[in-house]
Amino acid sequence: MDTPGNLKTSISELDLDRPNIEDYLPSGTSIQEPLDKLSLRDLLDISPTLTEAAGAIVDDSFTRCFKSNPPEPWNWNVYLFPLWCCGVVIRYGILFPVRVLVLAIGWIIFLSSYIPVHLLLKGHDKLRKKIERSLVEVICMFFVASWTGVVKYHGPRPSRRPKQVFVANHTSMIDFIVLEQMTPFAVIMQKHPGWVGLLQSTILESVGCIWFHRSEAKDREIVAKKLRDHVQGADNNPLLIFPEGTCVNNHYTVMFKKGAFELDSTVCPIAIKYNKIFVDAFWNSRKQSFTTHLLQLMTSWAVVCDVWYLEPQNLRSGETPIEFAERVRGIISDRAGLKKVPWDGYLKYSRPSPKHRERKQQSFAESVLRSLEK
Repeated sequence: MDTPGNLKTSISELDLDRPNIEDYLPSGTSIQEPLDKLSLRDLLDISPTLTEAAGAIVDDSFTRCFKSNPPEPWNWNVYLFPLWCCGVVIRYGILFPVRVLVLAIGWIIFLSSYIPVHLLLKGHDKLRKKIERSLVEVICMFFVASWTGVVKYHGPRPSRRPKQVFVANHTSMIDFIVLEQMTPFAVIMQKHPGWVGLLQSTILESVGCIWFHRSEAKDREIVAKKLRDHVQGADNNPLLIFPEGTCVNNHYTVMFKKGAFELDSTVCPIAIKYNKIFVDAFWNSRKQSFTTHLLQLMTSWAVVCDVWYLEPQNLRSGETPIEFAERVRGIISDRAGLKKVPWDGYLKYSRPSPKHRERKQQSFAESVLRSLEK
């Protein structure tokens, strides 16, 4: 049984707190010292400040992790434009209605089976959960079919074992669907609003998924305990964690949270790489809803993806959890051809505080005052 001290440690292991963005900003001032002889040009010279700002914009490897790069237009002449128009008609006039029909049939089959099983087998939990897990896999298959998903799985299929956790890079919420259609994972995920949240709190509960709110400390305590209990159970579904904590554009990997690597369990890396030849599978949750994202996928030609189940890893002697997390991130990045960047993904939810801006303004004002005094 966890003591209060252990519970506090496990809360920190989750690393659900947002980072302080000021830790990543330059602490020193780069304002140049004024010249001995003051001139109007010296007084008005803000080039050091502009240089610092421009340098931050040019070398913004953080923002590039969360940008979707649109494909270059190819329908630029009179010969190709008619072909492009034909493609639009086929995708929106033929493929999209067929895919909607496929998804609707999938939901009808799923709900007509899931609801009776859920209600009539309440006294037979083991059998009920087994059937419900299979039905969740089926509806995930219908989702993938509605995008004309072409997914290649490499490596041995995950098995259900105690003290085992799977970690994967994260591009979109469809990552879970792509992996779930092969194996009934229990995933740890942020609670979403709308119809996605309804599915989370009802249907996905049957596969043992764990939800949290980033802003609520009470949720962190509950999640910390659930994680430790889940990995100990031999009958529980394999636990899947996206340690980046946010969606990244499948060109980069940001820092992995160390919580998944402090559970005293074997870590099984999964690398996911999407081919952008037909559609960009990156979900920018700050610019589009998940419904809009699904419609984008359903109106594309196809979603092409490779999934690699990589060799399980264990904490080495003398290795810290942070080093373990970085080693696993390197394995996933190398396999999927992604570039590692030293950023915390939660920074995209943060902004510099007013105090930090005031310090910069004060620094510039003091340099001007020193020039005036001389």
